[in-house]
Amino acid sequence: MAPVTVTEFPARTLNWMLRRPVRQWVGPVVVTLIAGFLRFFRLGTPRELVFDETYYVKQGFSLLTLGYEGNWADGADDAFASGDFFDLEREADYVVHPPLGKWLIAIGLRIFGAESSFGWRFTAALLGTLTVFLVAWVGTRLLRSSIYGSAAGLLLAVDGLHLVQSRTSILDIFLTFFVFAAFAALLMDRAYRRRYSTRFRPWLIAAGVLAGMACAVKWSGTYYVAACGILAVIWDCSLRYSRGEKRWLAKGLIKDGVLAFIQFVPTAVLTYVAGWWSWFTHSGAYLRNWAADNPGEGVSWLPESLRSLWEYHTRMWEFHTTLTSHHDYASPAWEWLLMLRPTSYFYDSEVSCGADECSQAVTSLGNPVLWWGGIVALIICFVWWLWWNDGRAGMLLMGVAAGLLPWLMHGSRTVFMFYAVVFAPFLALAISYAVSLLRESPPGLAARAQISRRVQGHTVLAAVCAVAVALAVFFYPVWTAQEIPYDAWRMRMWFSNWI
Repeated sequence: MAPVTVTEFPARTLNWMLRRPVRQWVGPVVVTLIAGFLRFFRLGTPRELVFDETYYVKQGFSLLTLGYEGNWADGADDAFASGDFFDLEREADYVVHPPLGKWLIAIGLRIFGAESSFGWRFTAALLGTLTVFLVAWVGTRLLRSSIYGSAAGLLLAVDGLHLVQSRTSILDIFLTFFVFAAFAALLMDRAYRRRYSTRFRPWLIAAGVLAGMACAVKWSGTYYVAACGILAVIWDCSLRYSRGEKRWLAKGLIKDGVLAFIQFVPTAVLTYVAGWWSWFTHSGAYLRNWAADNPGEGVSWLPESLRSLWEYHTRMWEFHTTLTSHHDYASPAWEWLLMLRPTSYFYDSEVSCGADECSQAVTSLGNPVLWWGGIVALIICFVWWLWWNDGRAGMLLMGVAAGLLPWLMHGSRTVFMFYAVVFAPFLALAISYAVSLLRESPPGLAARAQISRRVQGHTVLAAVCAVAVALAVFFYPVWTAQEIPYDAWRMRMWFSNWI
């Protein structure tokens, strides 16, 4: 096949995507609609800033008003929720996360008004819903089945941790969206590298943009920059090996690796720096004039603006690496898959529900099918990757490892279970992948046996999804701040650590 030119590539890419059968889109669209309903229904409840919304929603409003994050007077939450924004001060606040996630929150504030609790959470719910669509779409391609791909999307749609994060205006749901979107773009890059011979890799550049945006939400996105880079090199080497090329490893590492690095890493870095545009353009931002006020200090060869930004990042790094303060809901990373200590975002007992004692709660408790079932699925993925060298299993393991293993090395740092939401999409895909192995027939198997295996796989998949949906119905009240009797709330707290 003749190489595809740069000008031909976008048109041929679009034509290929449009030729996909319509039925492959039905399942992903249906589970996306389910996810959207679960995330947007009663989104404005509770009508107050919960958990870390006290930081990020007010910082989003500050970005809209001042162009940078300003200080707020003590006790400003109640006034903000009532539409009183006069507690915002012009003095810059020291914040420890990049601005992009807060600008995304600001979109909802601009559209619906800063006094609207629905507006606070609109963008989180939207990107959470879109993540479900991406999981279903990627699963359809990865598992070569709309049924299994859509099942993965459904598992994520009815997961409590992802649902609560989608209904709460904090940063991790934005991180999750951009991380998984980067992996989706990387998967597209792999497909087109196999289909066309071109050194220009637009999907890899797109993955770099998305990975940079993930870092511009939270620094933990850098773990996924590394994961995407490693996967790209592995897939390039694997492609040359599958074609029977001599010196496939050296060519994949050097020839393809250098070009991949140039198109991916600088793109991610430039995107990250661009995420600070409002900081660059507002002299009142925190440490914006540090270099001018401290001549000769810091990284002297950088321009003043970048020298100030470097100093800011040095202080952010110190904060993130020394955070060891006690928190009642802190949970070390080894507990996350086991769901030993979910985070309580909101609890109120002074509500009316028709019983003597009532409760209203928002608890970032995952769906047991996804998290406990995900442990089994990861073991199966590891075995299949190790024994059969299945690249699909390797990709899913990489997605979980990048979101989990780095935090295992931060033993003394204060971390929370909701950080795990970033690899929830990969867990959902891992479960669908593990069940899909039941339908795969070895060569030479009789036609009747092949049908039997497919029926067996579909039956197990349906059972897994049915249990997940049933548990979602059961836990939904404590995910979405519904007023229920205290005994009903207590019945859902299966372990004392969940309280």
